[in-house]
Amino acid sequence: MNHRSMTSRRRSSRLRAVGAGCTALLFSMLGACDSLLEVENPGAVEAADLENPQLAGTIVNSALGQFECAYNSYVVSTSLLADETINSSSWLNINPWGWRGVELETIDGSCPGGRAATGLGAYTPLQQAVYLTTDGTRLIEGFPAEEIVGDRSEMLGLLAAYGGYAQLLLGEGFCEMALHEGPLMTPDEVITASIGEFDAAIAHAQAAGNAELEMLATLGRARAQLDLGNTEGAYLDAATVTDGFVWYAEYSTIDGSRENRTYNLNHLNLYVSANPADAALMIDGAPDPRVQIEDANAKGNDSATDHWYQLKYDAANSPIPIASWEEAKLIMAEARPEEAVAHLTELRTAQGLPTGDLAALGGMSNADVVAFVLEERRRQLWLEGHRLNDMLRHDLEFPQGTNHKGQLYGPITCMPLPQQERRANPNIPTTG
Repeated sequence: MNHRSMTSRRRSSRLRAVGAGCTALLFSMLGACDSLLEVENPGAVEAADLENPQLAGTIVNSALGQFECAYNSYVVSTSLLADETINSSSWLNINPWGWRGVELETIDGSCPGGRAATGLGAYTPLQQAVYLTTDGTRLIEGFPAEEIVGDRSEMLGLLAAYGGYAQLLLGEGFCEMALHEGPLMTPDEVITASIGEFDAAIAHAQAAGNAELEMLATLGRARAQLDLGNTEGAYLDAATVTDGFVWYAEYSTIDGSRENRTYNLNHLNLYVSANPADAALMIDGAPDPRVQIEDANAKGNDSATDHWYQLKYDAANSPIPIASWEEAKLIMAEARPEEAVAHLTELRTAQGLPTGDLAALGGMSNADVVAFVLEERRRQLWLEGHRLNDMLRHDLEFPQGTNHKGQLYGPITCMPLPQQERRANPNIPTTG
């Protein structure tokens, strides 16, 4: 077992006794929203029925499940934009992700309907996660504490933490954003809004005595502060995360819509290939175990692309890390380049990786050290939804010219706000 799996494997399942399928129960609440948030679900309860403290656990589970759905699609969609994976399908709704085409302006994204789903994008499910966490907080705050089954503070902390991560991903991955049908916001404004959610989550976690939940929220705040250039605040938050901490989004084979999409699209359907260029990534003369890929010795779904398997997620129910000690150490290394050698040495040693090349960092400029740390982040946080944001916030070059299929790359880097949101949101002025 690796270092991560041997230690604090905290996940989001502490309130899951009611079952993973409960997410649909709250979709009726989305009727208060327009455009992308409209959902029809004849089997769902009425919103008024949720004014019941006995359903507090269901409310929380539904919001958490919606975030996990969104995160599932966000990770694999951004992996294509950031060149962690390449398109090996012939599906029209996957192709624009492989060439970063302007067609992405029309894509809203959705939760997968099953294991063979081809639609990518995460705007709608992330917005739904924001709504469910926000409205769930409203509901639970209004319940008499003595009538709630479970720890009220922990429930509110989970909702705030997951709402913070939903907003953080919207800020990191999209060019611009609108929350709660409000006006256009810049990425920095959305990320700043996420910090308020993380602050609330930390306070609730402390009240509940839940150290792991507090670390989840604190690391989210560290990540947001790093995005905003507050390196010292990011460092201090990340330094509170204990060795071995990891918090996962969980997936299940009970239903195809709840399965790990990176695994299914790569292993099951051959729609998305690992980037074969990563086979050349070495550490101390050996293949880097943090980016494990394998030649499938087969063509992809398009019958043309040489297909490669990613080995990070080896089953349809593989969990995906949301936050981890490894990320915390990398935040600390980037925030204080003069300390990077110590943090990277600790991180690699914990994983049994060689550290000889780290000595050279002592003679580098801070800019060169940060570039080295970004490469460490690329490998350590591979297929965890970080790379696109790293490329955007450091203005790293995206592939240009033509892709492996001879298709010309388009101008898209950050994900565009969908056209449907522009048309339906009354607070976004129309142009042209």
